[in-house]
Amino acid sequence: MKSPFNILAIAALALQFSIPVHADFVGLNIGASYWAPSLSGSFNSDGESDIDLSDDLDIDDPSQSSLVLSLEHPIPLLPNIRYQSIDLDSDGRSTLSNSITFEGQPYLTGDTVRTTFDLSHDDIVLYYEVMDNWVNLDIGLDLKKFDGEVSMVGSTNTITSSIKVDETLPLLYLSARFDLPFSGFYVGADISSFSIDDSSADELTVKLGYESGIGLGIEGGIKTFSLDLDDADDLDTDIEYDGAYVNGYFRF
Repeated sequence: MKSPFNILAIAALALQFSIPVHADFVGLNIGASYWAPSLSGSFNSDGESDIDLSDDLDIDDPSQSSLVLSLEHPIPLLPNIRYQSIDLDSDGRSTLSNSITFEGQPYLTGDTVRTTFDLSHDDIVLYYEVMDNWVNLDIGLDLKKFDGEVSMVGSTNTITSSIKVDETLPLLYLSARFDLPFSGFYVGADISSFSIDDSSADELTVKLGYESGIGLGIEGGIKTFSLDLDDADDLDTDIEYDGAYVNGYFRF
């Protein structure tokens, strides 16, 4: 099975000679989104032993609501833009059944540890429309700017250790939407993917939606986001967020 990154690369090559389709007027899309993913995986610092988010730390699943803004315009060479702030702040409290080490600090069996696992980020998508009829196809760049933190506080000797997460990842972006005839309903999918050296990120959204004739719409589906970081600010991750989302919007 081909990875999302390979699929996007093939799509980019196939579309590189396409003439972008631009709107004849400025369009604004304002929406509110709610996502409730489950969180799974592990992390470590400086090549230390992996720490499991569920088994070791009992990290809560996050949920987040956010504002979504999109701007489309008729200027040929400038990309359209979509912005969303993603709040992925989770925490947990557990009594360790095994000793772990984070940032060189030992946390011993029986110690009570409070953990914050925050991978919140701004999602900025710069894209071009290459098709705009009953099939809508966009391709571009998804910039994910992380401003988060992973921290642990132990009850023994009040040990504290933390790593700031300050990374910007450029993901190749592809979005497809297929309007169902004479109904207002549509189906679609968004894919973003990044891979370099031993680090990678993949995001997939599969959706079903309805948009009225006045531009008022609602959509929902499944969204997954996986992040495999290798020594990013001394942090290694192998995690996945996976869950249902719903988005209401108005298109001007």
